[in-house]
Amino acid sequence: LPAKTDGHVEFQDVTFSYTEDRPLIENLSFTAKPGHTVAIVGPTGAGKTTLVNLVMRFYELNSGAITLDGVDVTHLSRSELRSKVGMVLQDAWLFGGSIYDNIRYGNLDATEEQVMAAAKATFVDRFVRALPDGYDTVIDEEGNNVSAGEKQLITIARAFVADPSLLILDEATSSVDTRTELLVQKAMAALRTDRTSFVIAHRLSTIRDADTILVMENG
Repeated sequence: LPAKTDGHVEFQDVTFSYTEDRPLIENLSFTAKPGHTVAIVGPTGAGKTTLVNLVMRFYELNSGAITLDGVDVTHLSRSELRSKVGMVLQDAWLFGGSIYDNIRYGNLDATEEQVMAAAKATFVDRFVRALPDGYDTVIDEEGNNVSAGEKQLITIARAFVADPSLLILDEATSSVDTRTELLVQKAMAALRTDRTSFVIAHRLSTIRDADTILVMENG
């Protein structure tokens, strides 16, 4: 596949189970067109996270196929596939290092201009400007010196600088402080623009704005 793909994803009659006797996902077929948002909704344990893990090839299918731009994902190496996917999970993972380096981790070839553009697009710039050391502020190993919402914004900026064709977003439900919540939603929306996105959605606004809604229930 070329470095930048269109992000056309197709599930073709996909069946997956952790145990033989109980399929979690059975005969699932749908298409995510380039630039579209797929909202995945359903109760805990319904298979929402499993679905996105199948896109990333963390597990292999029992039957059926998942294709990216017409190519079966099993024909791509895991590293090649994952290089095309940006992930923003509920538990924002940051390493002990500067805010700048944490953003640039999304693309180690990124220029300073690209890092700053990502930070501005995702509202990281807003709170970093108020810090005495700005982008050189070192995040401690536990990430205790930035708020949960600020962590989320930094990981969204990291995904932004990676410029992936495909996005997997897990909306935070409770860890984000109210002040930053709106900024996180806006940053997520900016990141989704022109990218195929799979969103494990908890907010009505996200579900309402999606192009496709997948409701998962007991697999």
